[in-house]
Amino acid sequence: MFVLERIQLLRNVGQFDSVNAGPDMALTRLSLIYAENGRGKTTLAAILRSLSTGEVRLITDRARLGAAHPPHIVVGVSGAAPALFQHGAWSAVRPEIAVFDDSFVAQNVCSGIDIEAEHRQNLHELILGAQGVALNSELQAHVAAIEEHNRNIRAKADAIPASARGAMATDAFCDLPPDPNVDEAIRETERSLAAAQSVEQVRQAPSFTALVLPSFDLVAIDALLGRDLPELEAAAATRLQEHLRSLGDGGEAWVGDGIQRIASASAGQDHEMCPFCAQDLRMSPVIARYRAYFSEGYADLKRTVADAIRIINREHGGDVPAAFERAIREAVQRREFWQRFVEVPEIVTDTAQIARAWKSARDAVIAALHAKEAAPLERLALDDAARGADR
Repeated sequence: MFVLERIQLLRNVGQFDSVNAGPDMALTRLSLIYAENGRGKTTLAAILRSLSTGEVRLITDRARLGAAHPPHIVVGVSGAAPALFQHGAWSAVRPEIAVFDDSFVAQNVCSGIDIEAEHRQNLHELILGAQGVALNSELQAHVAAIEEHNRNIRAKADAIPASARGAMATDAFCDLPPDPNVDEAIRETERSLAAAQSVEQVRQAPSFTALVLPSFDLVAIDALLGRDLPELEAAAATRLQEHLRSLGDGGEAWVGDGIQRIASASAGQDHEMCPFCAQDLRMSPVIARYRAYFSEGYADLKRTVADAIRIINREHGGDVPAAFERAIREAVQRREFWQRFVEVPEIVTDTAQIARAWKSARDAVIAALHAKEAAPLERLALDDAARGADR
């Protein structure tokens, strides 16, 4: 059993400079200490309270003014080493000590003037005892946790708009199974709402048109390049072309014009006359070849080649490439408008690369047709660059 035997040493604390307890100062089961005010009774109560609670400020705040050393206290107890207060700390704490002084009354009963709720709470805890206080503290912690949990539930319930729940209770609304496609449904609803809010803009907005590049009719171009005049032998045609080239620039047109003037030059004669030299053409070895060369079939072939060149330039040259690039830009702008209402794939088109490939193909086809125009009777064919034009 713990027994407080004596206060052996009080040094540099409160009214006590250096007090050593003699053998006649032992404490009994009932010891009465009395003295005038200001003699140290409250200091003794503070020392015992500090020994009970371990609160060192109860002693350090009472350090003796002007003392060269800090407080030093020795309290003897039965069956154990003395309790020492030295260097600002107790060697051991004795919670068995209970001190009922004015501090206890002020803390647990009243302050002397008013009885506040805190006093009633402290008195209640005193009656319950340490174990009851611990259980009550644990209970209050659980109560606080439950109240916090309920507040969070109410806050989350209040965060759900009544318009979203409709007639459903909060618990029933929260028990609804999750929709894996909710994001898409939200996007679709937002698009529908945007369309409804912009109905006039949607009604007037232009729709998409197909973007199609004009094609090259390679089959027809190949057939044109391979045409000749069956009635004019290839060897004879070659000799005629060499002869016409020897006449210089405009030689072919000059001879062709002469062929057309034979009839007028032979008027009144019983035979055909050369419009240039007035000689009888019946003996000419080349007149038949000239007729074949400058026949309607030859002229038609030349016209067809020239027409093909004009068509290619009209369908693939001029402002056509620029119009295509403009159509791409317009499509991108229309997508920016329409994607607010519907899902529109992204338009990714390298117009610069298309323009380069388009021009290369057009130039290759035009070059082949110009070669045919220069030699209508030669059988030509498209090269690999031109054949890649329609891919």
